[in-house]
Amino acid sequence: MVNSSIKFSRKDPQKFFKTLNKRVNAYFNDNNIKKTGNWKLHVKTIVMFSLFLSPYFLILFLDISDWWKLLFTVLMGIGMAGVGMNVMHDGNHGTYSKKKWVNKFMGSSIYILAGNVYNWQVQHNVLHHTYTNIHGHDEDIDASGIIRFSHNAKWHRFHKFQHIYSVFLYGLLTFNWALTSDFKQTKRYLKRQLSYGKMPSPFKQWGLLAITKALYISIWIVIPILIGIGWWKVLIGFFVMHYTAGIMLSVIFQLAHMVEKNDMPMPNEVGEMKNTWAIHQLFTTTNFATNNKIMNWFSGGLNHQVEHHIFPNISHVHYNNISEIVKETAQEFNLPYNEYKSTREAIKSHFRHLRTLGSEPQLS
Repeated sequence: MVNSSIKFSRKDPQKFFKTLNKRVNAYFNDNNIKKTGNWKLHVKTIVMFSLFLSPYFLILFLDISDWWKLLFTVLMGIGMAGVGMNVMHDGNHGTYSKKKWVNKFMGSSIYILAGNVYNWQVQHNVLHHTYTNIHGHDEDIDASGIIRFSHNAKWHRFHKFQHIYSVFLYGLLTFNWALTSDFKQTKRYLKRQLSYGKMPSPFKQWGLLAITKALYISIWIVIPILIGIGWWKVLIGFFVMHYTAGIMLSVIFQLAHMVEKNDMPMPNEVGEMKNTWAIHQLFTTTNFATNNKIMNWFSGGLNHQVEHHIFPNISHVHYNNISEIVKETAQEFNLPYNEYKSTREAIKSHFRHLRTLGSEPQLS
């Protein structure tokens, strides 16, 4: 990743964001609603954690067939993705609750999902939300050259097939958290002095990373083996759980950023972006299936990516209600409001986009 600084334009003569922010604030004030989570999020938290952890204890303490255990690991993967998108995500954005300790506690659920709070907050809150879809700055679109997510990325011959093989790699997302990426990110972020809030001491961050990884391996691998489940069965279950969660998390993210409607803008030679930060978000994010109640509920509002990127300080439970305000304001200012009506439509667009990016540069 490059280290050169980027400056977003400060010129917004029509005052788009000022107008939008005023209207959204008026919605919350007029309806006497807090911007943080409410009872809907609390109920969802119970459901997601139950879906994630209940099968784990059933596997440990019930005498059931291996096929039931395999099914339970799939359910754990679904719950793992659900906790990540709904609970951990809001917690680490500080939008789960008005109480900081509650946000910190809910955000810390990432430790049982194989991740690390410091790394996630830097990669997601700082790099992704600030430099959305900017090659070399947004690490969420960096696949280490295996998948080409930008026209500005180096092209290799094997990218011609990325629209085929990419989906198989998406399931490995959380494996990277568990095994390699957290260590690499900690080293890289500490060296670059990157943080979301107070900069942690290297000793504390490395120590916490080592302890939480040891606890993670103990919970999901060591304890099941000690209880008497065959080691190879444990590893298969661990793989299925992670692969299920990885597929769901990766695909939902890709549909919000890696589709045909989104731009991949780059700064000019002196590091200046054409648009203001808020307007940049409109060009680089896309909503999908926002009328689908199941997707709205399960994805933690990540299908309302436009609203999330412009208002990351608002809990996802409110996105559906403020989306009309955002859409109408964007249209009023003649700005894009990208959306796909269905998940299927967004998936098709994503893989068409990958195929285009995988073509030889002069052909794409």
